[in-house]
Amino acid sequence: MKYVYPAIISAEDGKFLVSVPDLPGLHTFGNSMADALYMAQDAIEMWLWDAENNGEAIPQASDTQKITKMCKSKDQVVSLVAADTDEYRRQNDTRSIKKTLSIPSWLNHKAEMANAPFSQILQQGLKDYLHIAQ
Repeated sequence: MKYVYPAIISAEDGKFLVSVPDLPGLHTFGNSMADALYMAQDAIEMWLWDAENNGEAIPQASDTQKITKMCKSKDQVVSLVAADTDEYRRQNDTRSIKKTLSIPSWLNHKAEMANAPFSQILQQGLKDYLHIAQ
């Protein structure tokens, strides 16, 4: 699902603090405005992903004017932050899935004789192929 929530951003001690009033307890920060907005997107996606997974109600986003009225100083700004829980789920869901694949019989025989951990080797090979460092 795709969502957009207004966030309140304020600068304090060289950090950019972010709160999302519509999502209780959601606060984050960044070292720059760009970093703060990135962290806000990640935090919103995680908050909503958890709510979706637990069958909880998703709060409706408030109008930006309502959120702007909540600002306590002129140094605070309101920014809309987009979130995509489907994409977040694709990137962070670590459940294993079963894949069917084909390899030559002679290679299968040699690998079985060596007690090769097929899943682990395939995972590492895919990470290497995709240049994923983990």
